[in-house]
Amino acid sequence: MSFTIGEIAAKIGGEVVGDPSEKITGIASADKARPGELTFAENEKYLAAAEASQATGILVSGAVPKSAKALIKVANVRVAMAQLLPIFFPQEEFTAGIHPSAVIHSSAQVEASAHVGAHCVVGARSRIGAKCVLMGGNHVGNDCEIGEASRLFQNVVIYHRTKIGKRVAIHASTVIGSDGYGYVFDQGRHNKVLQVGNVVIEDDVEIGANAAIDRGALGSTVIGAGTKVDNLVHVAHNVVMGKHVLVMGQCGFAGSTQLGDYAVIASQSGIAGHLKLGRQATVGAKSGVMRDVADGETVLGIPAQPHQAQKRQWVAVQRLPEMTKRLRELEQQVEELKRLVEGASKAS
Repeated sequence: MSFTIGEIAAKIGGEVVGDPSEKITGIASADKARPGELTFAENEKYLAAAEASQATGILVSGAVPKSAKALIKVANVRVAMAQLLPIFFPQEEFTAGIHPSAVIHSSAQVEASAHVGAHCVVGARSRIGAKCVLMGGNHVGNDCEIGEASRLFQNVVIYHRTKIGKRVAIHASTVIGSDGYGYVFDQGRHNKVLQVGNVVIEDDVEIGANAAIDRGALGSTVIGAGTKVDNLVHVAHNVVMGKHVLVMGQCGFAGSTQLGDYAVIASQSGIAGHLKLGRQATVGAKSGVMRDVADGETVLGIPAQPHQAQKRQWVAVQRLPEMTKRLRELEQQVEELKRLVEGASKAS
């Protein structure tokens, strides 16, 4: 597959500086680029590396330098790369049909354009939408809905009554709709409280590998449209995430917490239950959130607090060894002064 610089620029709304007829056969980072490939430069440092590379063309933004290479000027290099990568590395295609080893309940509905791979199970009354892909080893429980062009990677498990929107991607070995963690202590035992809700995943969500999203205790656990959840994330019962939330790897959310649109939760953070994180709230990595977070607020640390206050504490902690040394010196000076005063008193 190859395109001219001019054709590529037209696809991403870029401006060509140089020869638009140069042929491009792939995309690579500057240190690995070969003749015929396109590389990218977000700033002057990367531009110098791109100029020194073997690449034929460079994606750039901002002021356009003089260059012996063909340039494509764009408003944002990262956005342009996101648009180009699927062109050079198209998504794997799957033929429509149901593998002979799949088990489909007689009351289930599978659209003719869908692909159901080897050893999949689709339960009673479940519906698999047009152009959906179940790659293999997937289990879809009873009364589930999976919207158009959604993809379940290998060994994903979908519990009963889960609702999944359009263009959703769920990566390998993730479990959607497992029991929420609900118990009541009575007569010396922890007795299970049945979790009878479900999970609702809206359009254009992506969920990483080995994640677990529990169904609601009574209502729904909701993942809002456009939200992206990384690998190894646990979402407890009745959590409601807004639209376009970003959740990095190894985070955990206790039950009934609400996240506003465009919230960002960095890796290895834990969010306590029944909290409200506002629109565009940000939680820094390895934080423990124990209180509500306001719209647009950034918090860090354990327990999480406003980022400026937490950073001041970190700086203060780093200075503790020096402060301890100075305190000892001051104590020694005080002791010396006391001895001098006592000596002067006796002499008088």
